[in-house]
Amino acid sequence: MNLLVATTLAVAANLALAQFNYSFPDCTNGPLSSTVVCDATQDPATRAKALIQMFTDEELTQNTDNVSPGVPRLGLPSYQWWSEALHGVASSPGVTFAPSGEFSFATSFPQPIVLAAAFDTDLVKAVATVISTEARAFNNVHRAGLDFFTPNINPFKDPRWGRGQETPGEDPFLISQYVFNLVVGLQGGIDPTPYFKIGADCKHFAAYDLEDWEGIDRFHFDARVSLQDLSEYYLPSFQSCVRDAKVASVMCSYNSVNGIPSCANSYLLQNILREHWGFDDDRWVTGDCAAIEDIFDTHQFASTPAQAVADALKAGADVDCGNFYSAHLPEALNQSLITRADLERALTRQYTSLMRLGYFDPAESQPFRQLNWSNVNTPDAQALAHRAAVEGLVLLKNDGFLPLSPDAKSVAIIGPYANATTSMQGNYFGNAPFIVTPFQGAVDAGFQVQSAAGTTINGTSNASFAEAINVAKSADVIIFAGGIDNTIERESRDRLTVAWTGNQLDLISQLASLGKPVVIVQFGGGQVDDTELLANKNVRAIIWAGYPGQSGGTAIFDIITGATAPAGRLTVTQYPADYVNQIPMTDMSIRPNATNPGRTYKWYTGTPVIEFGHGLHFTTFKFSWQKQPAARYNIQDLMSASKGGFLDLAAFDTFQVHVQNTGRVTSDYVALLFLSGDGGPTPRPNKSLVSFIRAHDITAGSSAVVDMKVALGSVARADENGDLWLFAGSYRLVLDIGDGVLAHNFDLVGNSARIVQWPQVPSS
Repeated sequence: MNLLVATTLAVAANLALAQFNYSFPDCTNGPLSSTVVCDATQDPATRAKALIQMFTDEELTQNTDNVSPGVPRLGLPSYQWWSEALHGVASSPGVTFAPSGEFSFATSFPQPIVLAAAFDTDLVKAVATVISTEARAFNNVHRAGLDFFTPNINPFKDPRWGRGQETPGEDPFLISQYVFNLVVGLQGGIDPTPYFKIGADCKHFAAYDLEDWEGIDRFHFDARVSLQDLSEYYLPSFQSCVRDAKVASVMCSYNSVNGIPSCANSYLLQNILREHWGFDDDRWVTGDCAAIEDIFDTHQFASTPAQAVADALKAGADVDCGNFYSAHLPEALNQSLITRADLERALTRQYTSLMRLGYFDPAESQPFRQLNWSNVNTPDAQALAHRAAVEGLVLLKNDGFLPLSPDAKSVAIIGPYANATTSMQGNYFGNAPFIVTPFQGAVDAGFQVQSAAGTTINGTSNASFAEAINVAKSADVIIFAGGIDNTIERESRDRLTVAWTGNQLDLISQLASLGKPVVIVQFGGGQVDDTELLANKNVRAIIWAGYPGQSGGTAIFDIITGATAPAGRLTVTQYPADYVNQIPMTDMSIRPNATNPGRTYKWYTGTPVIEFGHGLHFTTFKFSWQKQPAARYNIQDLMSASKGGFLDLAAFDTFQVHVQNTGRVTSDYVALLFLSGDGGPTPRPNKSLVSFIRAHDITAGSSAVVDMKVALGSVARADENGDLWLFAGSYRLVLDIGDGVLAHNFDLVGNSARIVQWPQVPSS
C-alpha cells in the first residue's frame, strides 16, 4: 500500500543520527571577510591556499577527519564530509530527515542495479539531476552536506557480493557509461563553472568486491590482481569517473591491492589516479570509514599508528572517515614522518573543492542556494522514479501469458515480498514519500486481490503453506513475490549461495501444481538460479524487479498488465547454483584457468542459466544494417584520424542499425552491440559490450534507426602490462545476446598499435 516511510522505525533511525549543525562561513562580517579567502573573483585554489596557511599545526591535524571541527577563531564552521545519495538522498551521518513535514522524505529511485538495467544513459543523468537538486535543497536547510559518498562503481564480478546491488552490474563498459552520466548529473556538468552542484565520490578504489565470506573480511583481504585485469576490468569505470567526468573525490577501499592497503597505496593514489588520470589538486581522496585505521590494526602494514597515518597521507589519502588522522597525525608530525606541507596539501585539496561548491560565496550569487522544499519529490521527480523502475524491470521468461488478458479479474499475491515496503529500496536509502507494495500495485491496477506470505525468504517451515494455497485457489492468477533476503545481500555480508533460499521453491512448486498460471516477481540485486522455474510449464512468466524503489509495485503491474512493454536487460550473468563451488570469492582473476571457470559473460566458460543482456519483449523486431559496415579497417589510418584528446575515446566507427517493430505492441528496444575477435593475447574474452542505446516508443509496424558509436578503446585489448592495444586480426560484431540477431565480420589490418600505456608499479 502507499505508506509514508516516516514510520516508527525510520523516525527512530533518524533521531539516532543527531542533525549535524551545518552552517556557512561568514564572508560578510567574519574574520575572513576582508581576505582573499572570501574574494569570489579569485581562483578557488588560491583562496583555499590562503585559508590553509592561516591554520596552526594543530588546526591542520584536527581538520583531516570526515567531521572537520573548522577553525572558530577564523569564523570557519565545522563540516561533515560524509553524506549519502546512492539512489536518492539517504540517511547517513551527514543527512538528517525531519520526523515529519518538510524534509521528512526525498525521492527514492531504484537501486543502481535496476537503473542500469534500463541501458538508458539519458535516464541515468536525469535521475542524478533530481538527486542533486534534492540534496542541495536539504543542504540549504542544514540537513545535508555538499559532498556525497556516491556512486559505488566496483564491477559486480562475483554473484555472491553483498553490495552488488549498489553497482550498475558486471560489465566495465556499461559501468563506465553509467558513472559518467551519473556524475555529470550529480555535479551539474563536466568540471562545471562557476560552481559544482554537489560533489560526488567514486568508490571503492580499488578491486573491492568482498564483504565477509567464509571468515575472510574486507578489512583484512589482500586482492591479488594482475595489471592486465586492473587495466581491462577493475579500473575502467574509475577512469571514466575521474578522467572523463572529473568527479570531485574518490574513496580508497578497505582491502589491500597486491600487498599494500589501498589507502596507503601510492601506485593507486598517485601513479594511476593523479598522474595517469589527471586527478588534480582541487579534488580529494577520502579513506573508507576506518580504512586508514585498518592500515595499522588489521593489515598490520605499519608498525605504529603514527606510521600508518603518515603512509596514508603521503600516499594521497586526504580525508580520514573516522578519527585516526586527528588522533595520530600530531605524533606523526612531531616524529617528522610528515611535514606541514603534507598537511597543507591535503587540506588545500578539500577546501578548494568547497570553494568550487560555493561554500564561501554569497547565497544570492548561486542558483543552487535558492532550492527549497518545493524542489523535493515534485510530480516530475515522482514520474521519473516510476519511469526508472519500469525501464529497469527485466522479463526473464514469458510463454505468451503476459501481458495478462482482461479476463483475469483476481490475483493472489503470495510470498515474502507481497507487502514489501522499505525492503524494495535495497540499502543506502532515505525516507521515501510513499512506497507502492506489490499488493497495492495490484489493487491500483484494478484487480481483486488477496495475499499471504506463505513463507519467509529463508524459511524452512511449511506451516503457512496451506493458507497461501487456499488464497491462491480462489484467484485467476498467482503472483509469487520472493527472491533474495536484503538483510543478507548488503554491506558487510556476502551470500554463500546463488540458489533460491529457504523453501520458496517448494512453495512455488505447490502453487504451480494447482494448475493456475503462476507469475514470479523476483527481487534482489543479485541473481538466483532459475533453472527449476524456467522448466516449470505452469510458471508462465518471470520478472526480475531487483530493488525498484518507491514506485516498485506500480511498475511491476504496469508490466504484468501491459500498460508498459518491458525492454530492460540483465546487467549480470545468472549462474547455475554450483558456480559458488567452482571458484572462491577471493580469486580476483577474471580469466579462466585450470581452477577458475572464468568470470562474467566476458570470460565464463560454462553455460549460464540466463545470459548477461537477456530481456524479453511483448513484441517482435526485425533488424538490418542501415548502411553496410566496412569489411576492413587500417589501424594506422584509425590512429591518424583521431583528432587529439585521449586515443581510447577516439572514434572507431558508428554502426547504424535499422530496427523495425514487426509485432502489435509499442515498445522500447535496447540495442546491445558486442565484439569478439582473434586479435590480441589469449585467453580472449567470449565477447565484449562495445556500444548500447535504448530506442524509445517504437510503435507497431514502425521503425527506428539507432546509431551504435564504438570507440577505439572498446576495440582495444590489454596486454600483460595493462597497455591497451589495437591488435590486427579478424573480428565479429553481433547485435544482441547469444548468436545475435545481426552480425558483421571485419578485419583490423596494419601493424598492431598501442593506444594507452598503463602505469607500471614503481620498483621498490
